[in-house]
Amino acid sequence: MTRAAAEAGADAALVVTPFFYGAQMTGDALARHFEALADASPIPILIYNVPKFTHLNIAPSTVARLSAHQEIVGIKDSAGDIGQIIDLVRLCRPDFHILMGNGPAYLSGLQAGASGGILALANVAPRECVDIWNLLRAGRAEEALSIQRRLMPVGRAVTSGYGIPGLKAALDLLGYYGGDPRPPLLPADSATREALREILAQAGLLS
Repeated sequence: MTRAAAEAGADAALVVTPFFYGAQMTGDALARHFEALADASPIPILIYNVPKFTHLNIAPSTVARLSAHQEIVGIKDSAGDIGQIIDLVRLCRPDFHILMGNGPAYLSGLQAGASGGILALANVAPRECVDIWNLLRAGRAEEALSIQRRLMPVGRAVTSGYGIPGLKAALDLLGYYGGDPRPPLLPADSATREALREILAQAGLLS
């Protein structure tokens, strides 16, 4: 799949941790998996750590070991654990990209040393997510915090609140294209759409 992505023009591949045999996914097993993948892939690899769905958390010590491989260039960490982000920054090589995958923890992660984010929230509030990054780099943390606070209900709504159907419905409401989720997920119902409309309006994203 990474080769197919490369042939299609991808610059890198975001690869989720294998998780089906969770108890056997030790640090050594995960390291061997990602190292073998990086050795064979024509494009760089980013690790995707999303414990909410995999029920597996890759330890910072294992990520640090993997960061020694020059073709493993970063991690998208969606755990929302700021202590873990601090450990990743502390243990991994300096040019290793630690990217926040959790919208509500985005600003805190950047303040802890993360270099950016890959966020569901950025689908519906892209300018605001970029503004947070730019304001923080400019030393205007209070302004960044004000935006983060305003976006907090939106970040929760399009992830843990209403999931993928909610995210797609929010995109539709904002004039983008969301459409229906792939089965077996069901489209957001009318009550969910109205709740999302109110959340987006309160956040200043929808007039």
